[in-house]
Amino acid sequence: MSNKITLDRIDRNILIEMQTNARITNKALAEKVGLSPSPCLQRVRRLEKLALIGPYHARIDLDQLCRYVEVMATVTLRDHDSSVFLTFEGIVGRIPEVTECVKLSGTFDYLVRFICADIQHYHTVSDDILQALSGKVHFASHVVLDRTKEPSGAPLETLLQ
Repeated sequence: MSNKITLDRIDRNILIEMQTNARITNKALAEKVGLSPSPCLQRVRRLEKLALIGPYHARIDLDQLCRYVEVMATVTLRDHDSSVFLTFEGIVGRIPEVTECVKLSGTFDYLVRFICADIQHYHTVSDDILQALSGKVHFASHVVLDRTKEPSGAPLETLLQ
């Protein structure tokens, strides 16, 4: 990609801080990156406008809130026509229980994360996808037993050197 955005040290430090704590106050952020609050806020707004940061999300601890099952499904499309890929992506894009979908190279075409109320609900959702693609998709479902490392963002300190 040749259209990469060039950032100075302060912009990089803003990204690093905000990735760790998006709720940091502008005043605290300004202090950490060595700016006064007004120019810091201008830089944050510029980075938002460039779509380098945002949208902002809260990580909710579902274990404290409700019962659920998280399933990672490896998905293989049996027909590699581009229209089948687009159809699959459109279907999963409309399913609220699909919280993440990544296209892969290798043995599987996609890795899809589902968060459902229970395994029966997952079965219903996955069956709906299978029926919509009538024999053109294969699922291998893997129930998540525990998270040994939570998503923590990209290692910006090393990537932006």
